[in-house]
Amino acid sequence: MNLSKNFTLAELTVSDWASRNNIDNTPPGMIEANMKMLAEKLEEVRAVLGQAVYVNSGYRSPKVNKAIGGKPTSSHQYGLAADIRSPYGDPMAVCSAIEKSGIKFDQLILEFPTPEGGGWTHIGIGAQMRQQILTINSQGAFTGLHM
Repeated sequence: MNLSKNFTLAELTVSDWASRNNIDNTPPGMIEANMKMLAEKLEEVRAVLGQAVYVNSGYRSPKVNKAIGGKPTSSHQYGLAADIRSPYGDPMAVCSAIEKSGIKFDQLILEFPTPEGGGWTHIGIGAQMRQQILTINSQGAFTGLHM
């Protein structure tokens, strides 16, 4: 089922952990509306980058979220966040492009960056759209984008 032009429900619910552990990661129907909004936001990101956007993690059922060590308040559980990568560049470049684009978001997080370009970009949406920009690495969380 397509949620937007380039993103499907299957793509935004895939979970290797859930598959390996035989856990159903199907979102309840009420979450689908959130996931459609998220897919449209990812379309905006795709347009800004001019490149494909690949979802590492979208929706996570509360059981999957807890099992992988996600925060109890994670927006992933509500279909309002995705961890992404893109051939556009490393996660720092992706975050910078999103930040400069004017796209509205709740949180933009550079997660676990490495000097070699590892890590990923987390983008979350919500009612507030706080434009909060963070980096999370092995030393903790920082405001703004940092390596």
